[in-house]
Amino acid sequence: MTNHFDLSFLVMFANWRHWADLLVVPIIIQILAYVVGKMLDRFVKKKVESLEQQSLLYVFSNAIKGSLVTWCSALALYLTLDSISFVHPTVNFFLSSLLYAMIAFSMTCSIARTVSGIIDLKIQRSDETTQATSLLTSIIKFIIYSTGTIIILQHIGISVTPFLTALGVGGMAVALGLQDTLANIFAGLHIIISKQMHIGDFIKLSSGELGQVDDINWRYTKIRSLGDNLIIVPNKTIASANLTNYNMPSELCTVVVNVGVGYESDLEKVEAICIELGRDTLMKVEGKVDFEPFVRFYEFGDCSINLKIVLSTRTFLNQYRIKHEMIKAVTSRFRQENINIPFPIRTLING
Repeated sequence: MTNHFDLSFLVMFANWRHWADLLVVPIIIQILAYVVGKMLDRFVKKKVESLEQQSLLYVFSNAIKGSLVTWCSALALYLTLDSISFVHPTVNFFLSSLLYAMIAFSMTCSIARTVSGIIDLKIQRSDETTQATSLLTSIIKFIIYSTGTIIILQHIGISVTPFLTALGVGGMAVALGLQDTLANIFAGLHIIISKQMHIGDFIKLSSGELGQVDDINWRYTKIRSLGDNLIIVPNKTIASANLTNYNMPSELCTVVVNVGVGYESDLEKVEAICIELGRDTLMKVEGKVDFEPFVRFYEFGDCSINLKIVLSTRTFLNQYRIKHEMIKAVTSRFRQENINIPFPIRTLING
C-alpha cells in the first residue's frame, strides 16, 4: 500500500515538474511583458501631462495612452503560443487569430484617435475658421475601421472579395431606399468641402431660421437659436437654401441704429453727438474701439430728418447690446441737449 502511494506521488510530482517546465517560460515572458507595458504606459501618461496640447507628439501619446499594457501582454501571449507544444494546432491557430484580431483592433482604435487628433490640430493651427464636424470625423473613422477589419479578415484567411461583391450589388438596392439619407450625407459633405459655413458661424436661412451653427452630422445640421434652442435642419435643405453667413468673409458685423430728429435741429451738432456716443458705447460693450462710428442722414421724413448711426462689432451677439446701450444713450443725451426726437402726428378731420 505504501509503495503504491509512493508511486502515485512520484507520478504526480513528475507531471507537475513536466507542466512547470512547459509553462515557466511563457509565464515569465507574460509577467515581463506586463511589467514593461505598465512602465511604458506610466511614462506615456507623464509625457502627456508635460507636453503642449497643440503638438503632434501630444496627439500620438494621448491616442496610445492606456493601450500599451494590452499590446505588450497580448503580443507576448501571441509569440509564446508556438512554444507551448501541448496545445492542439487548431486551438493554437484559433487563439493566435483571436489575439491578432485584438491587437489589430486596438491599434486601429489608436490610429483613428491619432488621425482625428491630427485633423483637429491642423484645423486649430490654420488661419481659417474651419472646425471638425461629426460628419467629417465619422467618415474618417469609418474608413480606418473598415481598413482594420479587412486586414484582420485577410490574416485569418477569410476572403473579403465576396463581401465586397455582395455590398456592390446590394448597395444599389439600398441606395434606392435611402435616397433622402444619402442626399443629406452628400449635402453635408458639400457644405463642409465648399466651406460655405463653419461650426460657430451665425447664419440666417431664407426660410427665416437664425442662429449659430452647432454641428453638421450625417443627416442634419444643428443650429442654436438666439434663445438657446436647437433648430434641426436637413443638410439638403441648407445646401439648396439662400443662406446669409454673418461670419464670412469676415467676422466684422455692422450695427445700424436708426433715429429721427426735428427739422429745427442743428445737424452738425447731432452728428458730433452721435459719433461721440458711438465711441463710448463700443468702449463700454467691447472694451476697445476698432471702428470709427459714422452718421448718415438719409431721408426727409414726414415729421423728422432720419439718420443712421453706423457702428461695428466683431461679435455677432454684441450687436443687440450695442443697439440697446446706444438707444438709451442717444435718448438721454438728446434730452440734455434739447434735441427733439419727434413722433408721428396725425390730424383726423371729421367732416
